[in-house]
Amino acid sequence: MSGTSEKLKDNILQGAIKLANRRSLQVLGELAAHRRVQVYLVGGTVRELALGRQSPDLDLAVSGQTLELARELAGALKGTYVLLDEAVSTARVVWQGEILDLAGFRAPTLAGDLEGRDFTINALALDLAALLARGPLDLIDPWGGLEDLARGLVRVVRPQNFQEDPLRLLRAYRFAATHGFSLTPETRAAIPAALPEFSRVAGERVRQELFTLLAAGRVAPILEEMDRTGLLTYIFPECEEMKGVEQDGFHHLDVFHHSLAAVAYLEEVLAAPQNYLGDLAAEFHHYLQPPFQAVLLKLAALFHDAGKPRVQDRRTSPDRYTFYYHERVGVELFTAAALRLRFSQAEIKTVTHLITLHMRPFLLLPAFRDGELSTRALGRLVRAAKVDLPGLFALAMADSLAGQGPQKPRDAEAVLAALADAAYRFLKERLEPQDRQPRLLTGHDLIKALGLEPGPRFREILTAVEEAQWEGSIHTRGEALALARSIWRGEEPGT
Repeated sequence: MSGTSEKLKDNILQGAIKLANRRSLQVLGELAAHRRVQVYLVGGTVRELALGRQSPDLDLAVSGQTLELARELAGALKGTYVLLDEAVSTARVVWQGEILDLAGFRAPTLAGDLEGRDFTINALALDLAALLARGPLDLIDPWGGLEDLARGLVRVVRPQNFQEDPLRLLRAYRFAATHGFSLTPETRAAIPAALPEFSRVAGERVRQELFTLLAAGRVAPILEEMDRTGLLTYIFPECEEMKGVEQDGFHHLDVFHHSLAAVAYLEEVLAAPQNYLGDLAAEFHHYLQPPFQAVLLKLAALFHDAGKPRVQDRRTSPDRYTFYYHERVGVELFTAAALRLRFSQAEIKTVTHLITLHMRPFLLLPAFRDGELSTRALGRLVRAAKVDLPGLFALAMADSLAGQGPQKPRDAEAVLAALADAAYRFLKERLEPQDRQPRLLTGHDLIKALGLEPGPRFREILTAVEEAQWEGSIHTRGEALALARSIWRGEEPGT
């Protein structure tokens, strides 16, 4: 056994000493002994102990009477019993922040149970009775999982185990992403044969594993590897349509590989926003606090150009491509994928908002570069993005960095960063202060003060008043009423 493996084994023994002091395990051990059943710490619990980590979540394999034991444990601790799957005898006990997952053996013996697990690094076990007795503690490791853990390898226990639960295909890459591991060649080679089974995995389970994977810091290389084995397009068949679709002179990659590059650059931007986005970087600490916010940004990067294959047009010139309204189609494609994987409505709203707006900063760049960008145009961008302003400019910067075609201006990122600064200043100096103040005009004012009939033009008038405030052309309620009256009479375009 290598020196690294010995260190991991020592970590397990040291961690086991701490676990032996847990009241929940002591009670479980007593109840199991009374019932004459065997209980083992298994899977992720032992794996993380080896890596020097401890978790409040404990995975336990039980030789029999699993559900009865779990109910009894919950009662003794005055905790909560949760039946997870009666068919495979799996239950959860929640007590004082701890989660104990008890599962019946997958086979008549522990050896058979470990043989049915996904990867060697999860086919590890510790006898709970021996742990609590504080005597000699032997690591049960029939598949060489500790050595694979020391070498940072994800190795499937048996290729047929992928067929038994095809979600394990994605779990392999999830471990690669979260732990910095690599799939062994034989594990990678076993994936394509199991891909047809992946369609029977419930969308909710795929979403959970996918989000955990994408939450890791550097996942772009993992996505590329998933594509090479075919798994990525099983999860997102929309990606297949993006392959081989050429773009204009601002790009050097087809739509699919540009999108993967955008994910990679986005991860760089999120890791050090101050290097790319100037003063707007101050907003990222707050912006990225909601769970999985970075995940949603990465999904927006992957799908931001997904609509291009369906709107590609070369009729204007054989050497020039156009992709008008590709963001609208991209929203439709992502929404279909997200519904398939049971994303929440809030998650769908965030990603589609970013996809919808992702071209807006680029459309403003020429006028901004020439010093001709109006306050109104800048304000409309900021108002449209609002809480997603940091995410929008992070996505735009990643999009720009991922396009290295010959027609791209050399100063593209510098000008984009300056626009981000201008947008941030507008947000802080104009929009947010104005939003904190009572509105100069409301729909009620239009009815009562001006005698106008409610209708669709109300929004146009109120928006024009708001924008006039940005520009500083009106300051009082009287001026706002005068502007509203002129717009209603057709004297002022509400654009």
